[in-house]
Amino acid sequence: MTSDSRPHPLALPDTRARRVVENLLKGSGVSLNGDAPQDLKVYHPDLFSRVLHQGTLGLGEAYMDGWWEADSIDEFTYLVLRHGLGERAHTPSEKLMYRLQSGFFNLQSKARAYIVGEAHYDMGNDLFERMLDPTMSYSCGYWKKAANLHEAQQAKLELACRKLQLEPGMHVLDIGCGWGSFAEHAARHHGVRVTGITISKEQAELARKRCHELPVEIRLTDYRELQGTFDRIVSIGMFEHVGQRNYDTYFRTVDRLLPDGGLFLLHTIGSNTSRVSADPWINRYIFPNGVLPSIRQIAQASEDHLIMEDWQNFGADYDRTLMAWLHNLDATWYQIAHNYNERTHRMFRYYLSVCAGAFRARNLQLWQVAFSKGRSGRYDAPR
Repeated sequence: MTSDSRPHPLALPDTRARRVVENLLKGSGVSLNGDAPQDLKVYHPDLFSRVLHQGTLGLGEAYMDGWWEADSIDEFTYLVLRHGLGERAHTPSEKLMYRLQSGFFNLQSKARAYIVGEAHYDMGNDLFERMLDPTMSYSCGYWKKAANLHEAQQAKLELACRKLQLEPGMHVLDIGCGWGSFAEHAARHHGVRVTGITISKEQAELARKRCHELPVEIRLTDYRELQGTFDRIVSIGMFEHVGQRNYDTYFRTVDRLLPDGGLFLLHTIGSNTSRVSADPWINRYIFPNGVLPSIRQIAQASEDHLIMEDWQNFGADYDRTLMAWLHNLDATWYQIAHNYNERTHRMFRYYLSVCAGAFRARNLQLWQVAFSKGRSGRYDAPR
């Protein structure tokens, strides 16, 4: 929906819920029905009670339903998070429900591993092909010297290869290979053989097509099923689906598959705290059962298995990556609109925008962590 085609916002209702929300926003730089890009324009009188009762889930669903709009949802998110409304936006029942579920159940068990693949990654390759760059990388680009999204994604893939110190003839395992971006780059430019695994049928099918002339094998399988030995292991944008109950199993698996002298590179979004939580809207609509690790959780799970050699944070680059995806999505949506409804379009716009705002506020991080096993001598990580 363009700004020219939107209806005029409603007159703000004279309700207690509206006054509470207005008071929460006071001093944040966000106004109700204002003219600034970050201002929230109201199209339904029940918006405020819905948000107060349902927290971030209600806010996101209300946007999908067309109850509110903002010219810059990313900046709206950035400002309210910097104002300290992040934790306060989650209702007590939301927090309790997720803690009870994750405490009593393994939400990322082997039997449940394929849920996120079917719910998100299998949504449609036509959508992701238009949203992403030609490498089909669905993770943070490296913008240190990049002028555009494609250069940033190529730089990220090459940075991972350099950190792994790839040599021709090596056999590399890619845990969570997506649409084959790393596998294709490493095989084509570094002469290695790659085995990539994914839990998405759509990803596996397209990855095989993209890599069919290269020494790349794509398997539809869970990481816990793997056998064998690999010279190097990489995992880009997959650890967010592992879950805190499985971190030790994950690192034990990497340890088992990696020979002495081997290197492992973990590329993951990270949380500033070790609280086990998930945003209810993201959990329901984007990444079911996802959970972000903390520094402490990664360190504790890995310390009995591998040596941490290097830890790099370029989370600020995810803001630019997500905004580039949003630009691509909006610019090409007309090409695929017949395959999806407008609610799906708004869902993706909201997802990309709020995540960009969260990285801009530094509420989320992006880490590349290099590990070694039984390696002697010094390791110097490239930048």
